[in-house]
Amino acid sequence: MMNESEKIHKLFEKLVLSKDHIFPPIGKVNVSTNHGVYIIYSPKMKTLHVGKTTTAIGGLNQRLLNHVRNQSSFSKNYLIPNSLNLRHGYKFKFIEVENARNRSLLEALTAGILCPEHIGTGQKKATT
Repeated sequence: MMNESEKIHKLFEKLVLSKDHIFPPIGKVNVSTNHGVYIIYSPKMKTLHVGKTTTAIGGLNQRLLNHVRNQSSFSKNYLIPNSLNLRHGYKFKFIEVENARNRSLLEALTAGILCPEHIGTGQKKATT
């Protein structure tokens, strides 16, 4: 039986190897109403954000749409100041993770490994 650390590392592998999705040019995001963890990439596949769902009724669909509609701290602190629009070729990966603790641990591990360059630097310019 896998311990918790091994389980989270396996989930990380599954997440980074999951299918790329392109944000739709119009309309809603339609991938899953379940909760999970996601990675947002620039068109050049640079990691821009790692996140998870917490209480969004629409699960991953709702959380990713929040980013597209600039209704998230990631959007307000990074996308808007850099005049970036996720509907212009940006991509994401995701996996569904039912257990809230596992989602939190997976988000933390993924952010730690794939930490975007702009996190913690106070940098205002895009590095996409």
